[in-house]
Amino acid sequence: MADSMMTQLVSAIHLQEVELQDKAADELQDKAADELQDKAADELQDKAADELQDKAADELQDKAADELQDKAADELQGSNNNDLHADEKFTVEEAVEAIGFGRFHILLFFIMGSTNIVEAMEIMLLAVVSPEIRCEWRLDDWQVALVSTMVFLGFMLCGVLGGYIADRYGRWKVVFGGFVWSAYFSLLTSFAPSYGWFIFLRSMVGCGVAGVSQGFVLKTEFIPAKHRAFLLPLATIFWMMGSMLIIILGMLVVPTLGWRWMIRLSVTPSIILIFLFKFIPESARYNVSAGNMEAAVKTLEWIARMNRTSLPPGRLAEPSARQRGGWRILLSSSLRRTSLLLWYSWFVASFTYYGSVLSSSELLEKNLLCVTNADREHQVKHRHEDGVCYCIPFGSADYQTLLISCLGEVALIPVNIALLNVVGRKMSLVVLQLLTAILFMMVNICTTMFGFTVLLFLLRSLVSMNFNVVYIYTAEVYPTVARSLGMGFCTSFSRIGGMIAPFIAQVLMSQSVVLALSPFAVACVLCSLGSFLLPIETKGRALLQNS
Repeated sequence: MADSMMTQLVSAIHLQEVELQDKAADELQDKAADELQDKAADELQDKAADELQDKAADELQDKAADELQDKAADELQGSNNNDLHADEKFTVEEAVEAIGFGRFHILLFFIMGSTNIVEAMEIMLLAVVSPEIRCEWRLDDWQVALVSTMVFLGFMLCGVLGGYIADRYGRWKVVFGGFVWSAYFSLLTSFAPSYGWFIFLRSMVGCGVAGVSQGFVLKTEFIPAKHRAFLLPLATIFWMMGSMLIIILGMLVVPTLGWRWMIRLSVTPSIILIFLFKFIPESARYNVSAGNMEAAVKTLEWIARMNRTSLPPGRLAEPSARQRGGWRILLSSSLRRTSLLLWYSWFVASFTYYGSVLSSSELLEKNLLCVTNADREHQVKHRHEDGVCYCIPFGSADYQTLLISCLGEVALIPVNIALLNVVGRKMSLVVLQLLTAILFMMVNICTTMFGFTVLLFLLRSLVSMNFNVVYIYTAEVYPTVARSLGMGFCTSFSRIGGMIAPFIAQVLMSQSVVLALSPFAVACVLCSLGSFLLPIETKGRALLQNS
């Protein structure tokens, strides 16, 4: 029994060991299987990851290669385009024409046109202030005339100098300096303690106005050819506004505050324009002639952006001028006859313009008109048996007559534009100068006050149109290298006419109206013949850069 139990016990132990061994074997198999599965899974994942990475790398390489090829192709094409554009060139004249007319030119028209307001006020002031200074300082006729002469003397001396500086160092500097100079000395004129100081300070004002007049050159060099005959005559509106403004100031201020306050208030437009002038750039044509291509391109690009257009393709290429501001250019074989005839034309233009202004003022102040219906106010004479009457101030009717005559400067602008575009510059000068001669002689006709006003209105229209045309022709006929100097010489000769005009219109007028008006008519007839002999017609012609 004991053996049987022992046997069973051994069998049980053996069976348990077998079970343990089987269990251990199963656990080992399961563990091995799990490890194999994990390893296989890891290998599959690694393989899949490697394949994905390789595929992504291949795709990136292909994409990068494509981009590099495209970029290289674009650069090659751009290089070819640049090479093509690099071969293209344009001149400043072509750039101005390509930009065309736009917002910049409207700004230019109003700011530079306003310079005419300043110039007109300073010149017309002489006609308004003459009766007042004659009364205050008891001046003779020749002393009153000397005031205008000294203004034009300062204009003449500084006209050539201003033109030379403008061709050598830039138009903008001369025009801006002229503004500051004329405003400063005009203000000082209102504090003049004596007649001597008055004429000296007015001559300094004339010097500043000479610089301001170079603004016409600056303006012309920015305007396309087909728009010059339209825009430049329209600037007469600003001249008329200046003339009317000083007359209105005289009407309102002189009777109450006196002529000194009128001059002080007349400086206001100059001060305003000094601040507005920063919006006007230096002439691109001048920068090209000076060799400053970078500044010229920047100016042209700025104008193109403002006009919402673009420059021609290529690059600005134009030779710089070796000689700028040389007076010999004006007397070269190609320009000699033009210069000589233009100098006389400018002399006559100024002689007749200021002759008409000062004559009308003198006829009204001294009551020298042959008026069939003269009122009591116009029966007071300057000279009579008891002596000279120094104090005959302008009446309201006189101011009104001067205002109406100023309107004549713009009334026939459409006629002026039509003449310029149809018959050209030369024939316009011929026609206008002949008509002016006729009107000067018609002023001698005895008529009513209304009839005299109409004659004066037409006369101011004709002399103003003549001045417009001679300005335009001069700016167009001279090359950029000598345009400002040419304008300076012309304006200086014109001031000689302005210096002589007061002695005929204000001194000789007291002796004989016919004798005083005849020289103006004769000068116009001779000038019309000279204009007919001008060798160059500038209608539709591009502005020349070099002679």
